[in-house]
Amino acid sequence: MRRRDFLFVSAGLTGAAALSCGTRNPAADAAAPGAALPEPLRALRPMTDGIVPIADDERRSRIEKAQRLMSENRIGAIFMEGGSSLFYFTGVRWGNSERMFAAVLPAKGDPVWICPKFEEGRARELIRFGTDVRTWEEDESPYRVVAGIFKDQGISSGRVGFEERVRFFLFDGTRKEAPGIEFVSADPVTAGCRMIKSEAEIALMQKAFDITMAAYKAAFAMMSAGMTQAEFRGNTASAFQALGIEGSAGAQFGVYSSFPHGSIQPQKLKEGDIVLVDGGCAVEGYRSDVTRTTVFGKPTQRQIDIWELEKKAQAAALAAVRIGVPCEDVDAAARKVITDAGLGPGYKVPGLPHRTGHGIGLDGHEWTNLVRGNKIPLQAGMCFSNEPMIVLPGEFGCRIEDCFHVTDQGGKPFTPPSPAIDRPVA
Repeated sequence: MRRRDFLFVSAGLTGAAALSCGTRNPAADAAAPGAALPEPLRALRPMTDGIVPIADDERRSRIEKAQRLMSENRIGAIFMEGGSSLFYFTGVRWGNSERMFAAVLPAKGDPVWICPKFEEGRARELIRFGTDVRTWEEDESPYRVVAGIFKDQGISSGRVGFEERVRFFLFDGTRKEAPGIEFVSADPVTAGCRMIKSEAEIALMQKAFDITMAAYKAAFAMMSAGMTQAEFRGNTASAFQALGIEGSAGAQFGVYSSFPHGSIQPQKLKEGDIVLVDGGCAVEGYRSDVTRTTVFGKPTQRQIDIWELEKKAQAAALAAVRIGVPCEDVDAAARKVITDAGLGPGYKVPGLPHRTGHGIGLDGHEWTNLVRGNKIPLQAGMCFSNEPMIVLPGEFGCRIEDCFHVTDQGGKPFTPPSPAIDRPVA
């Protein structure tokens, strides 16, 4: 049975956690016929008008760019299975199982598809680029089919790139059937294309971020003493649903906010707790990732001071964004603010224990990163998170995360900055 493709995955506080289809949603239960919806949810309306999917012409231009990069890197073809890169180039979504469904994109010509024979009809319904669909029966080797494609493309002794998320058993089986080929990473091609977003991609991401901020505003308005993490998550899921999109956000309360990606401990919200919320949604596959830190009740001066330091570090990172600047310089700008305040140094805590940001697009985390040692220069169209978290072990954590895209004028945020610790959403 085909695995369902979720718009957003959510577990803990990572930007890419799974919204399980079997998880009970307390807020959704409240929305059952006859139940009164909380006012923040009643005020929400779908925000899906005006969404424009990626056009086939843009996907064709992506394939052409990939083929140029293949030629430049002496790669005769790339192999992709179901996932974000396959969707990026072809628009095909396919859940991965033990049966190979894949595409070979040659340096010249259309994609060639590999598919279980009994799935051919459904595959042909989805495929819009290329008509060569090569099938394999249950008692046959799909790896031999792939090797035959390489032979037909004249690369029996050339170089073939494998997309980074292809599972090892598919790589290993193919390698054994094509011993004369040199197998290499396809990152120069796939990441080389996907790191630079088009106007259409940025528009879809902007819509995802706009929806996320509306959902967060509603979720924060529904916070109450004794609320559990599951209830908070349920409220955010219901808010996203009311806005017309599937999404979610996790929360950590009090001392557990010092765990960058959350604690497994059950938590209940109480007066004075730091509340750290991280999550988002996806529009046509393009993701948002937003973190907000606030306090339930009146903040202490210590909480205010750390929040203001966090905001200053985030602002320093954004101010460092310029075309041509190495990615590591953005991380260094944020980290300097935190170390100048006496925290750290480096990745030590109390301080900033992780990179300042990650790439974002069809995946919540994708290439490339704002991290020490990454000398890749910023280019227009690159998209990143900006989240230089401050961790105070045993006390609390503070992270404000806004994503931006690189323009000729610097970094342009997708979301308005958080105004204050007691006003997490502008």
